[in-house]
Amino acid sequence: MNLSRHFPHLHSAKFAPFAIISLFLLTNFTGAFIGHALAPSLSLSEQVESRSLPTSGDAELDGIIIRTGEREGIDPRFIHAVIWRESKYIVHARSQVGAQGLMQLMPATARRFGCKDPNDVEENIAAGTKYLSWLLKRFEGNVEFALAAYNAGEGSVDKYNGVPPFRETQNYVREITSRYGKTQNPVLTQEAKLTLNLRSPRSFGSSE
Repeated sequence: MNLSRHFPHLHSAKFAPFAIISLFLLTNFTGAFIGHALAPSLSLSEQVESRSLPTSGDAELDGIIIRTGEREGIDPRFIHAVIWRESKYIVHARSQVGAQGLMQLMPATARRFGCKDPNDVEENIAAGTKYLSWLLKRFEGNVEFALAAYNAGEGSVDKYNGVPPFRETQNYVREITSRYGKTQNPVLTQEAKLTLNLRSPRSFGSSE
């Protein structure tokens, strides 16, 4: 008895396994039919691996930024973004109000975070990064508040309960968060620190 004549759907049933396998391969290897809500988000360490780190154009300076970020637990991309906005990587930069070096430290801030010579690249970056780390903790990880405080002082952020209504500060926060990506968390996990350690310092021209 020919069942396929009485039940046409059985005629195509033999192709079902192939259809299932094809659907599995399509969804798993192309991501088709899977929404963003279901797609796993990258960990910070995977982001460090998958996205190229920015460069100052100076391999030695890049290495210092990576090692400082690893040591202080701050994403080197975030440090790069701040330095780019503050000094455009000019080591001996000095502002009209007396801020100095790559991270434009005011004298009191430099002393507060252990920088004796603002023109010393390693000391300047270390102190500026420590200050950023301190601000991120003070403002509970709010990147915009931390940046506003770096630019205008913690007191101003407290006074206005957020980014102060100063054009310079608002532009400052907008430029850095746009360059870095304000939805990212600049505080490194231990896993991400290990990833950075594997990439540093040889890949950035250090002799170590």
